[in-house]
Amino acid sequence: MTSVASDNLSGANPAAAPAVVLTIAGSEATGGAGAQADLKTFQELGVFGIANLTCIVSFDPKNEWGHRFVPVDQEVIAHQLEATTAAYGAASGAPSVLDTVKIGMLGSPATISTVASALSAGAFSNVVLDPVLICKGQEPGHALDTDQALKAQILPLATFVTPNHFEAESLSGLEINDVESLKAAAIRIHELSGAAVLAKGGVRLTGPDAVDVFFDGETLEVLTAPKVGEVAVSGAGCSLAAAVTAELAKGATPLEAARAAKAFVTAGIRNRVASGAPFDALWQGGPR
Repeated sequence: MTSVASDNLSGANPAAAPAVVLTIAGSEATGGAGAQADLKTFQELGVFGIANLTCIVSFDPKNEWGHRFVPVDQEVIAHQLEATTAAYGAASGAPSVLDTVKIGMLGSPATISTVASALSAGAFSNVVLDPVLICKGQEPGHALDTDQALKAQILPLATFVTPNHFEAESLSGLEINDVESLKAAAIRIHELSGAAVLAKGGVRLTGPDAVDVFFDGETLEVLTAPKVGEVAVSGAGCSLAAAVTAELAKGATPLEAARAAKAFVTAGIRNRVASGAPFDALWQGGPR
């Protein structure tokens, strides 16, 4: 058995190794969002996905499907990051070096500090931030502390940011009620972070189309697709940011990644998955 395995390894073709990407995010028990959605997106888009978990989120069906939030111990988070970078980081000798990471739900100031330290030491070329600013189920004061820590410690490290309507308003300080104000918010967030921005209007803006705005300091582009219903779908934001992450890791430009991610998520929403929960989930296999 050992000789067979060795023969298989010796015949491997490093040139064919997939790009490696990491998501640092929470686990969402129903599989519609969080790290589960990220990993399914990575697989569909042809990259090797790794998940380092920051928290466990499970909806409470006995309490209007509200969030139940349990943080992962800081030492455990640090150990996950240590193992991942040792296996695939710049000094690992791996055929595909891990230089692209997606940041999802972090959930506490302590976790934000742990992750910020790892990002600063990790020499990542692409840091895609899905800025989950409010964790439902947290005490309001703690949630505000988390939001402020995210803006102070993680946002400056991001190279690409994918805020939803609420997050774009919070980050920019602007009220968003139409495409023009969404453009202004995207520009403002870029000015604050230096990152490429894909600000999502989604179903929140009136009109027949789901509208997102891309801005990277030079190019301003409005991305549109016909709305598929008027209700947000679980996992759409996670999957969009994960798709951007995968495309960047494969060598796409930020604008190319934004366009591809928009198309991927639109197809996933169109082929959504229903359940006994009062919300549908995006299906990452929808574009097939």
